[in-house]
Amino acid sequence: MRSDDDERLLSAGYGRTFIVMSFLVATFNFADRSVFAVTAQQIKADLSLSDFQLGILQGVAFALLYALLGVPIGRLAERVSRVKIITAAIVFWSMITMACSLVGSFAQLMLCRIGVGVGEAGSQPATSSLVGDLFPRERRASIMGLILLGSPIGTFVGASVGGAVSGVWGWRAAFIVMGLPGVLLGLLVLLLLREPRRGLADNLPPVQAPAPNFGVFLKVVGRKPALMFVIAGGALAGFGMSSISQFLAVFLARVYDLPVRSAGALYGTISALALGSGLLIGSFGTDWLARRGDGRWPAWGAAIGLFIAPFSYWIAFNAATPALGTVLLIISGCFLLLYYGPTIGMIQNLLEPRMRATGAAVFGMFYTLVGYGGGPTFVGWMSDRFAASSFQGGDYLTLCRATAAKAQAIDALHRACATASAEGLRSALMSAVCVFFVAGIMFLFAARTLRRDYYVAEAVA
Repeated sequence: MRSDDDERLLSAGYGRTFIVMSFLVATFNFADRSVFAVTAQQIKADLSLSDFQLGILQGVAFALLYALLGVPIGRLAERVSRVKIITAAIVFWSMITMACSLVGSFAQLMLCRIGVGVGEAGSQPATSSLVGDLFPRERRASIMGLILLGSPIGTFVGASVGGAVSGVWGWRAAFIVMGLPGVLLGLLVLLLLREPRRGLADNLPPVQAPAPNFGVFLKVVGRKPALMFVIAGGALAGFGMSSISQFLAVFLARVYDLPVRSAGALYGTISALALGSGLLIGSFGTDWLARRGDGRWPAWGAAIGLFIAPFSYWIAFNAATPALGTVLLIISGCFLLLYYGPTIGMIQNLLEPRMRATGAAVFGMFYTLVGYGGGPTFVGWMSDRFAASSFQGGDYLTLCRATAAKAQAIDALHRACATASAEGLRSALMSAVCVFFVAGIMFLFAARTLRRDYYVAEAVA
């Protein structure tokens, strides 16, 4: 039997409160990430960095501990209050975001980026697990889609506000402005959200066995090929998506010769519209098709978007004007993001309640290591290589890094460096999106056993 407290947590009113607060957490999560992306060109000049170092700061430095701590935090979320985990996570990462304003070297900034990754590792597994306990299976992808709308809004806010602030007061001020509100949000989460019992939406009994150990979880994964392919497909898609998201503002500034503020505004607009439309269409569209037709539509929809995205991006990266490029990048991002909401929903629906936080954490680990860890680092490295091969004035890295740092090079050299860096980044991004083809194949493999592998609860009266 469900208690009065259970019924309140399952009510439409509390559901709306949970969605709004989780949406805000996701918003600040991505705002803190995007402020680095939009100020990267300023940071590069101020600290005399290469694109490869920028890639490390946006990739490996952020991803390493995020990935390594994600699974332990996910396991912890199977046993302790997930609301408290989310609160601690957002307060910590917001404080470290503000600390980025104090750095004076690549090494110091890398330590801060590692700290941000540590904080952000805690929110996604706990939030995904709460969705599984508060909403029925047929609504989980849609609910995650609504929550994940915080990612485009956060990207837009971080890019727009961060770009505007950095354009006036510098990149350090932008990190302070974006970090401070997150501390206040953490306190609101603690005040407004409540911890539901495990399996509430699946009508499981209040008294349950302890959370299965990690070995049991691995055995379950081994029996569900669909789960393995969904995680693999999502991680590979994350490689290309992270490559684009972390270097898109830099791409716009270089290729179209835009100031930081203008590039930030365009980046925010592209991200908000592409992510928002892709998440909504992917989440609600595949849920609707699955309810009315075939339960494999979440995997099929993800694959369709991923197969179209590379062609669309290749055209977008070669657009002649910022206006045309903006439109094409929005369309491309919409196709790409068809995969994300269904991926989170499928992982929740394939696992029993006491494994959902762990499942989200394992996905987060692979997504972060392959996506954020590999994607931006690969693009930064390839960008330097492509730029060096097209630069005719000598040693590209030596001459052009000095030009950016001191801003006193001969005009001809400055133009040659700018052209080489723009073309290098364009070629690197066009290479990175090829991974979407492989990701799409993974989702087609997942579709073969998806209906068989779904978790079915044994309901109680």
